[in-house]
Amino acid sequence: MDPIDEQGSLWRYNPANPSWDLVKTTSSEYPAARSYHAMTSDGAKTIYLHAGCPSKGRLSDLWAFDTESLEWTELPSAPGPARGGTSITFCQGKLYRMGGFDGSSEQGGILDSYVPASRTWQSTSFSPDGIHGPGARSVATLLSLRSAEQHVLLTMFGESDPSSLGHAGAGKMLRDAWIFNIRDSAWKKVVFEGDVPVARGWFSADVLLGDDRDAVIIHGGLAEDNSRLGDVWRMELVGAF
Repeated sequence: MDPIDEQGSLWRYNPANPSWDLVKTTSSEYPAARSYHAMTSDGAKTIYLHAGCPSKGRLSDLWAFDTESLEWTELPSAPGPARGGTSITFCQGKLYRMGGFDGSSEQGGILDSYVPASRTWQSTSFSPDGIHGPGARSVATLLSLRSAEQHVLLTMFGESDPSSLGHAGAGKMLRDAWIFNIRDSAWKKVVFEGDVPVARGWFSADVLLGDDRDAVIIHGGLAEDNSRLGDVWRMELVGAF
């Protein structure tokens, strides 16, 4: 499968119009075309692009796009293995990465973090047994949330066992959510109340900022029966993180 190659360009949406426009990079070097990659922002002027699948194989590279100069900069690659379907987020000066599929197995048990100030990667290991920490997964999400007291990371849903059809089919999907306490380096499983979205992967998720604490919005995705979903859910986190 060949990804769309737009020579490092990005598409920008203007909700005021509404309209889309193509933002071309000023860099002569830029990331290779790919699919199943991950992107996030530092909330200021930098967009990060990581990993994914080019025409053949998988990647572990990391790039930063400056939204003011429109320049791409290649940063130190993440620890292996190379993967697609990974998840990244930015929180308090660090870029976090977890999960993904390396072509043979779902990745788990390690939370990697990149420090832009020192251009270095660090890794935190945990037990991916579904009791002390989230199980291995790909095509999930990783988000940075805040409460009145602290910032935490949230991962949820995703695929735990790939389909024999590869990208053409759905594997075993998950229906759980986990919070990582950055200060204590500890995971806590979220206990759902009320209606819960069906298990899924390949979905969209983002943070809805609140006054005291944030909420999570998820949309769509691929269900375990290989059907496409179009639902929208809001998850409120209550109690202590």
